[in-house]
Amino acid sequence: MRSISRNGVWDVHALENLEEAANLLNSGEEFVLGLPINMVLAQRLRLPTVDPQDFPEMVRIQVEKSFPYSPDEVTTDYEIIEQTESDSVISAVAVHNERLSEMAAPLLLRGHIPSQVTVYAAQRAATHAAEGRALLIYPEGEKLISAISENGKLSLTRTLDAREPEQLQRDLPQLTLSAELQGINSLFPSVLLDETCLSLRDTVESLFAQRPELVGLEMPPAPVKLNLLPEQWKQQRVQLLRRAEWRQRLLWAGAAYGAALVLFFAYVFAIRLMVGSLDKRVARDASEVAFIKETEATWKALAPAIYPRYYPVEVLLHLLESLPNQNVRITAYKQSARQIQVEGEAPSAALAYEFAENIKKNRDLRAFAFEMGSPRILPNDHAQFRLEAKPK
Repeated sequence: MRSISRNGVWDVHALENLEEAANLLNSGEEFVLGLPINMVLAQRLRLPTVDPQDFPEMVRIQVEKSFPYSPDEVTTDYEIIEQTESDSVISAVAVHNERLSEMAAPLLLRGHIPSQVTVYAAQRAATHAAEGRALLIYPEGEKLISAISENGKLSLTRTLDAREPEQLQRDLPQLTLSAELQGINSLFPSVLLDETCLSLRDTVESLFAQRPELVGLEMPPAPVKLNLLPEQWKQQRVQLLRRAEWRQRLLWAGAAYGAALVLFFAYVFAIRLMVGSLDKRVARDASEVAFIKETEATWKALAPAIYPRYYPVEVLLHLLESLPNQNVRITAYKQSARQIQVEGEAPSAALAYEFAENIKKNRDLRAFAFEMGSPRILPNDHAQFRLEAKPK
């Protein structure tokens, strides 16, 4: 899905993949890439309150314990859910850079680098539940996502394999149990259900004893702090911006040649004067040219009656001479002053094509331009062909 704001009106496009999104983007256009849950590792961490500059390193160390990759292969970021003097509750997310590059390949191949890479679930949570706890249920592809947010930040996410009410009745209690084990109160003041999952509304209501609120597509989604843009992408984006700046400078440099353009236009004006003079001479000779063209057309019209090479009998004779063998037959022949049509049948398509090549090589038929379409194969495996020709 892609949303574009034009003059305050959001234009929403439903797209099948990033290939289609890449075709819609313009060079240098800023956009945000929201990742699905299955692309990231999301964790709720409780860390001691320290200097904010130390949080990134502490989060990285915790992520290393869960991700089977080296730190250089992973991009991490975090948001503070709540903070006291002693403890801080952190929403941490991480993505494997190689997997991210594979997913975003259609964008990268066209030189489109996002200004921010975030998590779509975080965008939805920030939009619909900026304060307090909330449970958000929505689809991502064929899967169903259940996400718990606190103050608009992701706390816990689960991917449900099925959308059936019976499966939901089994999976959601496990989610609430996991939330309790992580210190999250499972009494949610707000339960949000995507409007495309309306059939699950009664099931969710029976589990949480409250009517879920239906939510639609965010236009636009609320901004979030999370940014999983890899360092390599940041450098590439800086290079693209620099190229854009140089392009702008070149445009300004081009303006300096405006004086040369004035001289060019003066030259064009002089050429037009010369062309006008030639047009007058052409108009003066127009009657003679018309007489010559008319005479030429007359001779061309009389050619079939004057020159033997245009006689139908002569043409048909040369066509018969070009037959590869006696099994190739001409079944229909039509000739007018402007066109010749030859229809026939050959034991195979190869013989039909050989007949067409023989015609083109026949010196007595060079006055015509013969063309043959693909032969039609008959039930008896014979090939029915048709040639058309016009005088050269």
